[in-house]
Amino acid sequence: MIPRLNSLWLHHSITLQLPSYFSLYLSSFLHHMATLRCSSHILVFPFPAQGHMIPLLDFTHRLALTATAIDLTITVLVTPKNLPFLTQLLAAHPLIQPLVLPFPPHPSIPSAVENLKDVPQRCLPALMHTLGQLYHPLLSWFQSHPSPPSAIVSDMFLGWTQRLASRVGAKHIVFSPSGGMALSVLYSLWMELPRLDDPRDPTAVVSFDKLPNCPKYPWWQISGLYRACVEGDPAMEFIKDIFHANIQSWGLVVNSFNQLERPYFDHLKRVMGCDRVWAVGPLLPLHDHDDLTVSVHRGGSSSVPLDHLLTWLDACEDGEVVYVCFGSQVVLNNDQMAGVASGLEKSGVRFIWSIKEPSVAHVEENYGMMPNGFEDRVANNGLLIRGWAPQVAILSHRAVGAFLTHCGWNSVLEAVVAGVTMLTCPFGADQFVDQTLLVEELKVGKKACEGPQIVPNPEELARVLAESVSREKGVERKGVMELRKAALEAVREGGSSAQDMEEMVKQLFSMQA
Repeated sequence: MIPRLNSLWLHHSITLQLPSYFSLYLSSFLHHMATLRCSSHILVFPFPAQGHMIPLLDFTHRLALTATAIDLTITVLVTPKNLPFLTQLLAAHPLIQPLVLPFPPHPSIPSAVENLKDVPQRCLPALMHTLGQLYHPLLSWFQSHPSPPSAIVSDMFLGWTQRLASRVGAKHIVFSPSGGMALSVLYSLWMELPRLDDPRDPTAVVSFDKLPNCPKYPWWQISGLYRACVEGDPAMEFIKDIFHANIQSWGLVVNSFNQLERPYFDHLKRVMGCDRVWAVGPLLPLHDHDDLTVSVHRGGSSSVPLDHLLTWLDACEDGEVVYVCFGSQVVLNNDQMAGVASGLEKSGVRFIWSIKEPSVAHVEENYGMMPNGFEDRVANNGLLIRGWAPQVAILSHRAVGAFLTHCGWNSVLEAVVAGVTMLTCPFGADQFVDQTLLVEELKVGKKACEGPQIVPNPEELARVLAESVSREKGVERKGVMELRKAALEAVREGGSSAQDMEEMVKQLFSMQA
């Protein structure tokens, strides 16, 4: 931590008979500290998607607690419909202020939408592109502010802010809600720009030979954002520039911890050409009563009240419940819904299934419909949650022993902290990379199924589910419990993530920076 100046000590020191050179040094030091305190202002800019916003806001909370010695002011930039996400953060930290700028229009995004959760995943490039129109309004805000931020911390999908930071003389820090391995793969894609020899062959393998362990993936498992890239298209050139700008940034913060992905942090330091890569995770709400309440509401409303959910779990035996959730973006098609439902029913396990509510368009296109009679048949074993689920509360309960997950990074970290075995079912984005890390490298997960259109085999899924909560839980359970211990140690005082957070603050505001 940066030590707080003791004003009384300074007052008495100034009155002593000191050598003139020391008095001059002290006077200069005090002037610098006064300047530093005036410039201790950071702009935080989250990308409007739940899986991106929530960890960056958790980071902002942790930053505010870590930087108590320097009277830090934090401004968080959002558009109007995303302002409710800040409610808990603003209530907890009076020095954090919102900056609300109008959402820029885009022909591919409905006029009432400002968050990725409300549109299909295919709208991601349009959302990234249209937010770039905030460059000039944000520049005007900087130029008119009496004490503008000296640093910008922005999501990895907002890399254009690096150019803005250079323009206004601020440091730029990229925040990655993805893990170190996934970010290494993503950076490699946009730096190397691999292409298929035969565009009709989605099974062709892309090798990442410069990365630790040299991972390989068939083309269809590569980032959909990258696969959609068309050379020369202005929108895609803009996105390519975003990732190149990220690599040129002053620093990088990753929601992970050293014991989980150390080789990939070393790789990212080589890619960026500096040591300013900080692993500060897992960024999760604390597990006392107040923070648990916050975690319930921080992503939206739920169809099941928390007290009812906890009462249901309390009636279960230790480790016998499987939690099923495929993230805030995925809506299963009707065949997939039937496959998962049948697998759960055949397994006989107790379960909680969190289901993203389908839109009218989803229903019309045969997505999101529960098989007839399923809820009645499993009423004694299962609990269905429609809408947002209090995932941290669920995973941390003693009754939950396994997690059927899409392998989104936030879910991975929450499962690690809870010590829950992961059954992997990736759909896209960085999820196939996360599966590799969990199943092949760390040995803390087991494959259940994979692919955006895959329909699970009910018998096979039932077997995997039943085995995951049997008394013979296998090596995955032992491995994830060891990782849980490492994760909790990382965020304690003196732990690797706590040290990285303090080192980042120190470098960001040091006299030598």
